[in-house]
Amino acid sequence: MVKALIVVDMQNDFMDDGALPVHGSVAIIPAINRYIELFSSKGAKIIATRDWHPENHISFRSRGGLWPPHCIQNTKGAQFHPSLRLAKNTLIVSKATDPDKEAYSGFQGTGLAYSLKSESIDELYVCGVATEYCVKNTALDALAYSFKVHLLTDAIKGIDEEASKVAVQEMVNKGVLKDSLNAVKL
Repeated sequence: MVKALIVVDMQNDFMDDGALPVHGSVAIIPAINRYIELFSSKGAKIIATRDWHPENHISFRSRGGLWPPHCIQNTKGAQFHPSLRLAKNTLIVSKATDPDKEAYSGFQGTGLAYSLKSESIDELYVCGVATEYCVKNTALDALAYSFKVHLLTDAIKGIDEEASKVAVQEMVNKGVLKDSLNAVKL
């Protein structure tokens, strides 16, 4: 199997002091960096998804959405956290770029599935934030595209602890495998 790592939305606005904080998110960066180093050392593909919202995105409260403005294109909040050590050849996938469409998944409207399949990638390892939103939707969409999916439980963080537990169980129930650094076999 050809494997890849997907790092979901490790952007400044989702960090502890960001516009839409996932409290404790900075604490998972060292684990994510270890995964990036491991996958890079094996020549595996690294993908980093990011919210890349226009200023008037439908997810914002000003348009009836759930969230405060966050990850607006070309702002500091939309940048990846400076401690995240992405490989130089990381594929950056921008999602939620249409002002009138919500997109929690790295696969939604991005062409990511086609890109991965064109490189014969068939197994994905997913980490990042937020567990109950973008991580979950990315993992479940990956399953829907027939990828084998691993959730890196030591490198995810959610907004709400209980909702995160429910999301992890939902992913497992649908076929996502739980994994951690000690168990990853590349």
